[in-house]
Amino acid sequence: MTEPTGTRERLLLIDGHSMAYRAFFALPSENFTTATGQTTNAIYGFFNMLLRLLENEKPTHVAVAFDEGSTTFRTEEYAEYKGGREETPEAFRDQVPLIREMLKALGVADLSEANYEADDILATLATQGAGQGMDVLVASGDRDTFQLVTDQVTVLYPVQGVTVLNRMTPAAVEGKYRVPPHRYPELAALTGETSDNLPGVPGVGPGFAAKWINQFDGLDNVIARADEIGGKKGEALRAHLPNVVRNRHLNHLLTDMDLTVAPADLTIEGGSREAVRQLCDTLEFNAIRDRLLTIVSAGGDEAPEIELTERETVSDLGGWLSRNTNRVALDVVSEPGPRGAARLIGAADSEGTGSIALDEIPVPEVVAWLGSESPKSVHGAKDAWHHLRAAGLELNGVTFDTELASYLCYPGQRTYALPEMLARLLGREVEAGDPSGQGELDLGLTDEGAEARDRAVAIDDLTELLTGELEKRNATALLTDLELPVQLSLQRMEAAGVAVDGEYLAGLEAEFGARVDDAAAEAYKVIKREVNLSSPKQLQEVLFDDLKMPKTRKTKTGYTTDAEALLELFERTQHPFLQHLLVHREQIKLRQIVETLRRAIGDDGRIHTTFQQTIAATGRLSSFDPNLQNIPIRTDEGQRIREAFVVSDGYECLLTADYSQIEMRVMAHLSGDEGLIQAFREGEDLHRFVGSRVFGVTPAEVTPAMRSKVKAMSYGLAYGLSAFGLSRQLRVDMAEARSLMEGYFERFGGVKRYLEGVVDEARRTGYTETILGRRRYLPDLNSDNRQRRELAERIALNSPIQGSAADIIKLAMIHIDERLARERLRSRMLLQVHDELVIEVAPGELTLVTAVLREEMSGAVALSVPLDVSVGVGENWRVAGH
Repeated sequence: MTEPTGTRERLLLIDGHSMAYRAFFALPSENFTTATGQTTNAIYGFFNMLLRLLENEKPTHVAVAFDEGSTTFRTEEYAEYKGGREETPEAFRDQVPLIREMLKALGVADLSEANYEADDILATLATQGAGQGMDVLVASGDRDTFQLVTDQVTVLYPVQGVTVLNRMTPAAVEGKYRVPPHRYPELAALTGETSDNLPGVPGVGPGFAAKWINQFDGLDNVIARADEIGGKKGEALRAHLPNVVRNRHLNHLLTDMDLTVAPADLTIEGGSREAVRQLCDTLEFNAIRDRLLTIVSAGGDEAPEIELTERETVSDLGGWLSRNTNRVALDVVSEPGPRGAARLIGAADSEGTGSIALDEIPVPEVVAWLGSESPKSVHGAKDAWHHLRAAGLELNGVTFDTELASYLCYPGQRTYALPEMLARLLGREVEAGDPSGQGELDLGLTDEGAEARDRAVAIDDLTELLTGELEKRNATALLTDLELPVQLSLQRMEAAGVAVDGEYLAGLEAEFGARVDDAAAEAYKVIKREVNLSSPKQLQEVLFDDLKMPKTRKTKTGYTTDAEALLELFERTQHPFLQHLLVHREQIKLRQIVETLRRAIGDDGRIHTTFQQTIAATGRLSSFDPNLQNIPIRTDEGQRIREAFVVSDGYECLLTADYSQIEMRVMAHLSGDEGLIQAFREGEDLHRFVGSRVFGVTPAEVTPAMRSKVKAMSYGLAYGLSAFGLSRQLRVDMAEARSLMEGYFERFGGVKRYLEGVVDEARRTGYTETILGRRRYLPDLNSDNRQRRELAERIALNSPIQGSAADIIKLAMIHIDERLARERLRSRMLLQVHDELVIEVAPGELTLVTAVLREEMSGAVALSVPLDVSVGVGENWRVAGH
């Protein structure tokens, strides 16, 4: 089939189930799973295929057909039809509704008919389209569609996943099967079709079937003259003629269905760019996201032309800013990198806009305005602060941050970059790639000053919109009293950094590297040969072929060799090869952590991590470049890595402070459970206290094993852990896990009532809320997709508890910084990792700073249970830990 020319139309028809199912088995599920546990391999593979077809084939009309249920007129006639197939994997079934949801968002027709198969819909539309002069492409993994092939209809048949599709033209079908396309179902009637559970004539393959069809001019004549065919194959044919007749009837595709749409109706239209963005966020699709959005641009809700609010361009920006009492939106253009120096700024309010370069002689009024408390709105104020600081300028007076406000209004998105929020909230399409890293408006402008002015205008418009959105969500105070103040603390912490002993880290790196080599050598001794211990394929050969170990979970590429599976396998077998392999993997991970830390040491001998406020939907802070949250806390190796973080010259020591069991204390407060509240108020060991109640013994009789089980269960229940999940986590059978949970809930009924009530309330309101009112919106609580609904339920359980804990430590950080400044102390906050703060203490200030931390952390909020704070002091992070 050639490219369509002139006004010739091209119709693309896709068998949705068939192609998605092939994608499911072509892509390993472990590589396509979201943070919330949603498997996406079928979805990703399907839409990657669709995009390739749209880009390469350039159809003018598109439709995807799906089977509607397992009962059709064919199963009514022959109950065993397709009966030999394995049960459809649940991980695939859960993805089909998401595929159809994305098709709707894209504006692509999604068709199904009760009692019929998708192939019947495709056959009807293909016949109609060809009859109307269209070129027709049918993408399907079902060979029955070969009967549709004509000079106008080509079947795209997958031969490798869904990435390699053979073009089955009349010549291709006849070349492979030695019969023309319209006779292919006659051949299949004789040979049978295993996938459809249609038995053919025993011993008759495609070669003999084609020979008979050509010799007797079609299947009808083969049946009528069956007596003329000699030998054992002739006998088999005559014995199984009823099967042949039935097969031919069942594999005939209907071409005259009464559908509600016609080929001309199948243009791509009615899509929603916002719906596509939201689904891509949910599915964590980054690689194909922009390509999917082009589908909607081509045929859906075309983004409106950018219309910037009329503003006067200011010639004297310094004078205008010095006289301006309005809140002004600020855009900062910088050199590349997170700490690149600012080169230019743009500014705008509802009346005017302007820009000015900073790399020449700074205008005094501009410098003064930047450092003043004149109200400003910025998108990503922390980054702007660093860029201006690198240029020797101060930034103060930020009263609104459109990035933080977007995060509070729409938690859980993939990104809050300015281009993304402009597109989502104002319908303005943008392009990325300008020096500021924030994306330039697609206005055909080349002047950096004009681009900065337009970004400032966009920030001003977003500020107005988000101010209203914050009020609707009761989140204004979260921005002004929590996120913006803690942002000030974080930017100072990032600028200060933390001193690191580079020589000590180099020694650790060498030590961990030697352990990697030693573990590999010991593993090779066991199997008496060398293999690549990081290669899943080679490990599969060693474990399951050479060592004959029990099989792990099956994947498309064999049996999984992921960390969890190998640990379970070692617990079952205690095989020395696995012991050395697990050590090898652990030491590689530790070596990589140390390598990353060494690379991050700056010229000043300090590590300057970046804290992120908008990554975790619960409100927890995260860090990157380097990530200080991935250093193991409870292992000797992790503590040795922490030893590299040391006190600076001119300071006395490091002081660490963290909350004891803060999430369980939040649980006690939110649930109002009298037993938990009593334990915390009396200063009991919580897990020993709970263990005594669950196991019916005195606290002194609670063994370490009992305490460990109760601890895992207490935290797990707060995150929606099921009896199955608990059994896997504790390595106990389901009966014991269920008994533990029942005993827990029997004695702590307040917890059970709270956990049940929080999900019910979220289902009613659409969101959960922390103690300070931070909301997490969960539309999937009412989803028809069971997996998405259950994930939303687990998030509903987790968000109020984890989010409240995150809010509490942020409040504590704000109060600590205020106290240190108010009392004119030189000590400074350096790090926040999970529920722990690290302070660098100036000489002579230890007693006072210790008191400040205890007072401000324990008094951050008023709960029904006390907030217990543990404090430690030392010359490095390890010694200061506790």
